[in-house]
Amino acid sequence: MPHTLVIVGALIVLVLILSWIVPSGEFQRIEKVLPDGGRLKVPVDGTFQRLPKTYLGLQTLFLAPIKGFLDGAGLISFLLIIGGSFAIFQETGAVEQGIKRLMVHVRRHPVLEMFFIPVLMTVFSLAGAVFGMAEELIPFIVIFIALSRALGYDSIVGTAIPFLGAAAGFACAFFNPFTVGVAQGIAGVPIYSGLAYRVGAWVVATGVVIAYVMIYATKIKRNPELSPVRDIDLARVSTAPAGSGDAWNATHILALLTFLGALVLLVWGVLKYQWYLEAIAALFLGMGILIGLISRMGPSDIAKHFVAGAKDMVGVVFIVACARALLVIANDARIMDTLLLYGSTAIRVLPAALTAQVMFLVQCVINFFIHSGTSQAALTMPVLAPLSDLVGITRQTCVYSFALSELINPILPTSAVTMGVLGAAKIPWERWARWFLPLMLILVVLAFLLLVPPTLLFHWGPV
Repeated sequence: MPHTLVIVGALIVLVLILSWIVPSGEFQRIEKVLPDGGRLKVPVDGTFQRLPKTYLGLQTLFLAPIKGFLDGAGLISFLLIIGGSFAIFQETGAVEQGIKRLMVHVRRHPVLEMFFIPVLMTVFSLAGAVFGMAEELIPFIVIFIALSRALGYDSIVGTAIPFLGAAAGFACAFFNPFTVGVAQGIAGVPIYSGLAYRVGAWVVATGVVIAYVMIYATKIKRNPELSPVRDIDLARVSTAPAGSGDAWNATHILALLTFLGALVLLVWGVLKYQWYLEAIAALFLGMGILIGLISRMGPSDIAKHFVAGAKDMVGVVFIVACARALLVIANDARIMDTLLLYGSTAIRVLPAALTAQVMFLVQCVINFFIHSGTSQAALTMPVLAPLSDLVGITRQTCVYSFALSELINPILPTSAVTMGVLGAAKIPWERWARWFLPLMLILVVLAFLLLVPPTLLFHWGPV
């Protein structure tokens, strides 16, 4: 497989060629007030009009990634700061020593290991379902990789526990304000309605993801050589931080308590004050500096470890910028609304029994370009919600087809969250994609099945 950056670069070329073929056009837009008081500009169904074709030159191949850097500056800063702060934390050796102590207790009570994967994945799934945990999970990756390897698993298991747990909850959410709340508000459906079916579907989807990870984890524990990241995990052992061999001491305890305190502040800030990238990055920057001082590092040592950790995230930063470039090209060529029009037109001619499933597939295509749940809802719901009235499905089902499209996010090289997680885990995208692809196909089939009852078996209205 080519390098991930080459893959994303090829996608930039492909989207540029697509921009020469697809006609330019746009919907008229109006400003809509959301239930939380926020405002979004949303397209008006039936107002699409063709525009003079906008042709982008070959210079776009080089300009679009630069615009991607500027457009994604907040996320890029977040990734660099997370990488630098966690390099300081790892250098203290507190993570390894704390895990060694934890493993002593697990070996004394082996039954605890049985609940390690299902309980923790359920917790992260709840976080995704309730408050839309996404970028916030990146700081957990390093810790769970270390925990998983100590239990005899590999880095993929450690990555999957927080990442896929939160992803399953995010897609099958019942309270997520960034997807369900916004989409229902735009579609004119009572906010957080349809709760019973959503909760049941969340239980099923979370159970499927947990079962997949547990089956894989059991296989790897029996035969570690089967791990697709075996060489990476062996390299982690050989490059362990200098402080990791020190005996368990008060400094390690203080460093771990500081990290746990930062996580508590993170959850509190997100829930109470809707903290996003800037505030979370500032929190972990302060955490990294404080942990360095607690561990009696000098200012120059703190700076050295911070820069080294940030440098490890540079590859991810370039991929994020190039992924943003895809949306830049689609917007500059004015083809994004045209693609949405084509998708909605195709839906109109299909049998009602297939409408919800095709809406799901259309949303998956849009999801390739737009990874913000709020932005995707703002783009698609004003067009697809009225369309659902005409083709015989409820707006509630239309909203659900949008939400379920988030199930494919963990494989998209254009997703900043996916690439940020893999950057923190130091797992190449192509290895993760090969591992995740069977699960993604299972989840797509599951999404099709979850859309059958609202479409055929009962009229899933606004309640």
